[in-house]
Formats: sequence, structure tokens, C-alpha cells
Amino acid sequence: MTASGLYRRADRVFRPWKNGGGETAEILVAPPGADFEDFDWRISTAIVAASGPFSAFPGVDRVLTVLEGGAIVLTVGDGEHRLDTAGEPFAFPGDTPAAARLECEALLDFNVMVRRPLRATVVRGPLAPGARGASERARLALLLEDRAGLARLDLVDLAAAAPSLVASLAGTQALDVRISG
Repeated sequence: MTASGLYRRADRVFRPWKNGGGETAEILVAPPGADFEDFDWRISTAIVAASGPFSAFPGVDRVLTVLEGGAIVLTVGDGEHRLDTAGEPFAFPGDTPAAARLECEALLDFNVMVRRPLRATVVRGPLAPGARGASERARLALLLEDRAGLARLDLVDLAAAAPSLVASLAGTQALDVRISG
């Protein structure tokens, strides 16, 4: 975690998937330095360039949001869900078989993963900063527009960032991420 609580889009490093279907940039993980086997929660963005299966994450719940590009049809278990840039974040269990079918050449998504019993909620809309709830472990905002010297898709840790910055973000279109439990 950064002392300033800011995680800028420009600083992200994308790494290719083993299957060649895309690339992921990890933005933030707790505890710091955790890998896929021992994280409590993880936030990343991914460039999805090909249709195919999702990796299974037993004991992990996911929330996926399309940020840029076209649509994706996500099959989770027996259900199909179409996700696009205008849609709401979609939550699903990471241990249920899932596959994606692109309706475009490529897209950028935002992925929040939490290991149970933690819970994640992601809400798209105007940001309303406030005190963190008693059960919240983290409250973050992925900006969907430029504001207060920050760029679209910068991530802000609302507990770590300067209070004046957080106050200036009120009303900004964002994905409001709350991790609790």
C-alpha cells in the first residue's frame, strides 16, 4: 500500500496470462505481498483479449466490472450474464466454473476478489465519502472521471488518502469498493 493511498493507472504494469488470452495488472493486495494462495483480498484490472474459461479460485468471491471496450458474456454455472461499460458490477463465486465470450476485440475490466468470509460490494455512481463502517476492512474508489488532479481509473484508498483529497472527490463518478467481514 502506498502512504498516499493513491494507485495511479499510469503506474500499472500488465503481465500476460499463461493462456495468452489477456493481461492483468494487480493494483492492490492484502496482506501486502500475498500471492494467489494466501491473499485476503485483491484488486486488479485486466485486458481481456480472447474468449475462454476463467481461472478457478476456491473459497474466493469475485466482482467484475467492464470499464472499457465492448461487452462480454460471462457464463457462471448454468447462467449467462452480459456485462458492458454501462452495466452494474457483477458478483459471482470464484469456485463456480465460469467462462467468458467476448462480443468485441478486447476490453478492460476491474476485478475485486475476496477470500471468504470477507465480502466485497462494488457500486457504480457518484462517490459519497464518509466514515468507514465498523466491519469494513477497506474502502476504495476507482475513479471513472478525472477529478482533483487524479486521472480516470486511478484508485484511491479513502482511509489512507489526505482528508482534503477525499472531500474533493465527493460526487465523482466512481466504483465505490467496500471490503468487509
